[in-house]
Amino acid sequence: MANDLARWPGVNRRQPSQTSPTWVVRHALARWLQAQAEELAAGPSVRILDVGCGVKPYYPFFAAVASEYVGVDVVANPAAELLGPVEALPVDDGAFDVVLCTQVLEHCDNPAQAVRELRRVTAPGGRVLASTHGVQVYHPSPRDYWRWTHEGLGRIFSENGDWSGLEVMPGAGTASGLAMLLGTYVEIALRRSVFARPPVWALNRLGAALDARSTQLSQPVPGSLIPNFHVVALV
Repeated sequence: MANDLARWPGVNRRQPSQTSPTWVVRHALARWLQAQAEELAAGPSVRILDVGCGVKPYYPFFAAVASEYVGVDVVANPAAELLGPVEALPVDDGAFDVVLCTQVLEHCDNPAQAVRELRRVTAPGGRVLASTHGVQVYHPSPRDYWRWTHEGLGRIFSENGDWSGLEVMPGAGTASGLAMLLGTYVEIALRRSVFARPPVWALNRLGAALDARSTQLSQPVPGSLIPNFHVVALV
């Protein structure tokens, strides 16, 4: 089973290459979700809903704790058991203990309704684990509508769900955010060739090192450019 999980689709999201401009977002997101799965392992098994699941890249993190792992996507997808948008999930109230919603909110038509739906389908005592961009280049998939600050995310969640706890955390800091943006344009300038890999790797290394040495860079403060946020909303 362990070998099967190692070959599960989406390894580039679980183990992203540091030569990719998206490394800063994907690396931090994978570490955070893995830590959440390890925390859940201390309790009973849980029902998990993966909203906007794609190929379910994070399933291997939760396989050991999931009594059921259900994917829902807005487009026809062989990996998804259910079809529907995040604003109208085809799921009963309180049906899942853990609801994942990673890198979806920036693409949805109505983020406030999406948050209400995430809350509706989460069981008492459960949690929503969401992530979305602070700063990022335009990336339609098929559309790209929104960016957030930590305050904006806190507000949209608090105003659209009755949570027993809510935490919004930066996935990475300003130096990493700048490295991501510079790396993206380095890759474009070099036509996404192998010649882009060394400078992108160096930018990612430098950004992570600088963030680790300064709270002014690692935290959302005036003037910051946070590339991604992680949200834990407890029911």
